[in-house]
Amino acid sequence: MPPTTRRQFLAASAVTAATAASLAPTQANADNHADNKPAFPEPTTDAKFAAPYGKPLFEISVAQWSLNKLFWDKKVDNRDFGKFIREEYNLDAVEWVNQFFKDKATDFGYLREMKERCDDHGVKTLLIMVDGEGQIGHPDAAERKKTVENHMKWVVASKLLGGQAIRVNAGSKGSYDEQVKLAADGLHQLTEFARGFGINVIVENHGGLSSNGKWLAEVMDEVGLPECGTLPDFGNFGKYNNYLGVHEMMPYAKAVSAKCHEFNADGSHKRTDFMRMMRIVLAHGYRGYVGVEYEGKEDKVGGVRKGTELLERCREALTA
Repeated sequence: MPPTTRRQFLAASAVTAATAASLAPTQANADNHADNKPAFPEPTTDAKFAAPYGKPLFEISVAQWSLNKLFWDKKVDNRDFGKFIREEYNLDAVEWVNQFFKDKATDFGYLREMKERCDDHGVKTLLIMVDGEGQIGHPDAAERKKTVENHMKWVVASKLLGGQAIRVNAGSKGSYDEQVKLAADGLHQLTEFARGFGINVIVENHGGLSSNGKWLAEVMDEVGLPECGTLPDFGNFGKYNNYLGVHEMMPYAKAVSAKCHEFNADGSHKRTDFMRMMRIVLAHGYRGYVGVEYEGKEDKVGGVRKGTELLERCREALTA
């Protein structure tokens, strides 16, 4: 093992300092929550983080939904998503959305072509975002089982694409506690199947109680399987404190979605303090991909570029 350099030592020390800073809320952080208490432990504004050896602090991917109009209007072939993000943004990872190839879930030839075209451009699949397959926490056991079975084909599809996960929704009905149990049961069933393929099942804050970070953390604890985790989205929290929600979801995170809409003239985001959000993400030890998910009204291609550039600035500023 090569000797530790001074830079590596300082970087490691910075991480320790950032972690220590996150153990108790500072007054500044408490002030940030004046309109949406309570405050919660998070790093100070001067925190820096060490990158994995030989790699960037975090990497950037693109969610297919960001460019949805291009796919709906047939301006970009679904199979050329990887080519498009490589040529347009020089990025190397994509997050598919099942809506764009819902009738191809079991078409192995089509899936193989999707992967091959991505491979040709050095682009890999991270996950498939799955919608429209039922409520994973449906109160009726038979319907819940049917939903689990509906998702199984997407587990296989993700595996064939070289992915790591499928993103699902934790829809349910009933009281708070009832929905914890129901969603956890459906997720447990699906994860037991997915783990046999080496695929993770991850849940996004995506409406209903899933947009409550505390509830979703309780669901993860109830499932109790390491292959079941979360996908914290910077948006989608409704009235729930989005910074708190991401903080609560990060201990289980296997992916992160940087939801973006409108940008200021200086490139910052109008709704979300990206620098603050990324400090929260990184303080939990996350060093994986952060996916740009643009949902603004501007030009889709340009919106993704602004989101990517903002994350790049965050990465540069936060690297020890």
